[in-house]
Amino acid sequence: MTRKHIVIVGAGPGGLTSAMILAHRGFQVTVFEKAEEVGGRNAAITLDGFTFDTGPTFLMMNYILKEMFAEAGREVEDYLEFVKLDPFYRLQFDDCAFSPSQNRKTLKEQTRKLFPGNEDGLDKFFQIEANRFEKLFPCLQKDYQSLTTYLDPIFIKALPYLSLGKSLFENLGNYFTQEKLKLCFTFQSKYLGMSPWSCPALFTILPYIEYAYGVYHVIGGLNKISRAMAKVVNEEGGQIIKKTPVKHLIIEGRKVRGVELESGEKVLCDDVIINADFAYAATHLVEPGLLKKYSASNLQKKQYSCSTFMIYLGVNKKFDYLPHHNILFASDYRKNVDEITEKKILSQDPSIYVQNASVSDPTLAPEGKSAIYILVPVPNNKSAINWEAIKDDFKAKILNIVIDKGGFDGLKKHIEVEKVTTPEDWENAYNVYIGATFNLAHTFRQLLYFRPRNKFEELEHCYLVGGGTHPGSGLPTIYESARISSNLLSKHYSVDFQWPSALRKKEPIKPIV
Repeated sequence: MTRKHIVIVGAGPGGLTSAMILAHRGFQVTVFEKAEEVGGRNAAITLDGFTFDTGPTFLMMNYILKEMFAEAGREVEDYLEFVKLDPFYRLQFDDCAFSPSQNRKTLKEQTRKLFPGNEDGLDKFFQIEANRFEKLFPCLQKDYQSLTTYLDPIFIKALPYLSLGKSLFENLGNYFTQEKLKLCFTFQSKYLGMSPWSCPALFTILPYIEYAYGVYHVIGGLNKISRAMAKVVNEEGGQIIKKTPVKHLIIEGRKVRGVELESGEKVLCDDVIINADFAYAATHLVEPGLLKKYSASNLQKKQYSCSTFMIYLGVNKKFDYLPHHNILFASDYRKNVDEITEKKILSQDPSIYVQNASVSDPTLAPEGKSAIYILVPVPNNKSAINWEAIKDDFKAKILNIVIDKGGFDGLKKHIEVEKVTTPEDWENAYNVYIGATFNLAHTFRQLLYFRPRNKFEELEHCYLVGGGTHPGSGLPTIYESARISSNLLSKHYSVDFQWPSALRKKEPIKPIV
C-alpha cells in the first residue's frame, strides 16, 4: 500500500509528537516550521552563551512524555536527562514562604507550622483528588468527535467528579480554611491562564498531579524535548523543513488537499495536521468565509486565557541560595487576578514567576553565571495596552519586585544580556491570537466536545494538535492531543496502534512516588 502523506503545519510540541508517532507507524511525514528552531513556544532562546526556554519550564506527568517516546519505539532516557525537583518550588507571600515537597511527612510538618490546624486536610485532599484524577484522566485521553462519547462508561463514571458549578478555589475549601494555603494549591490554574475563582473545580487534579508524580527539569531546558522529538522524526525518515512558513491550506470544497507555502510552492498530501495556534490558523490559513462555526466573528466571542510579559536575563552572578522555581504572590492576589482576567488592566501589584534554573542545571549559562527567566501574567491583547510605550517602565517595576520580594539581591547590576517579550510580541512574532499564550480558556463551554475537535469538524482531512484543541493547554495535554489525532488518523487508514493504557485497562492509575 502506498504510504499516506501527512503534512504538519508547525513544529511545536504537538506537531513534533504527531510527527514522530506517525513516522514510526509508517506514514510519510513532512513538517513545515516558519522559525529557524523547532519547538514553537517550547523552543530555546540563546543569548551570548545563555539558554532559556521560550515558554514551558515545568515538566509534570513525566510518564506521559515517556509514553510518547514509547509510541515511537524509543526510550526517552536515551535522548533526555531528567532532574526531579524537591521541593517543587518556593511560594513567596509578603510574610511567609511555603516550599511544597513530595515527601508527605515534610509537607505535613511545614503545613502545620505555617498554617496550623490545616495539616489534616492534606490527607483528605490526597484521597479525594486521587479518586478524581483516576476517574477524569481517561476522559482526557478520549476523542470527542461525537456527543455519544458522553455515553461512554468512562465518562459516566467521571460525572460525579466534575464538580459542576464549582470553582477550583471553592473546592479547596473542602480541605483547607486559610486562604494562603488554598492559594498554594490553586495557583496552578496559571498553567491554563485562568483565575482560580473561575477555573472549574475539576482542575484540582493539577496540584494533585504535582504531588503524585513530581515536578521535573530537563538538563539543557525543556526545549531539549522538542529537539529530541525532532531527532526521532529524522531517525524515522520524516522531514522537518524549517524557515518555511505555510501561507494557507489548499482546500477544495471542504476537503484539505495540502498547503501552499509563503514561497508559492504547493505541497499536496493526504491529510494536514495543524499545530499552529488554533484561532490564528482559523483566521489566517483558511480563506475568509469558509469556516462557519469558527469564523473570525465567532472566534472574537470566545473566551481566551491571559497573556504573559517575559523577561529573559543572562547575569554574571549565581543565586545558589534560591530555588529553581519561585512564585512571588501579589499582596492582594485575588485583585491581581481579577485585573488580569476580568478588568484587563495592568496590575500595580503583580504576581511573578521566576525560574532560577542554573541552580539545578549548569549547562544553561557560562560558569559562575545564571540564566534567569521571569514570567508575569498580564491581560491578553483585548486590553488594548500599548506595550511598546510602557514595557521599559513595567520591566523596571518587575525587576525591583524580584529583587525586594524574591531575594535576587543585586540582580540589575549583574545583567549582561536581556530579552523582553510582550503580549504584542506573542501575537505578532509568534502568531498567538490576541497574545493569549495559554490559548482558548478552559471553561466548561470550551472543553471536551465543545473545544475544537482533534479531527477538525469544519474541514475534511484536517486534524488539530496543540493547546487549542482537546484536551487543552500544558505540555502533557498537548502531547495527548497529538496522540489522539495520530490515533484517529491511524484508525482511518487501518494502521495498527494501541489505545492509551487508561482506555484499555480498568485498573487504577498509580501515582509514581
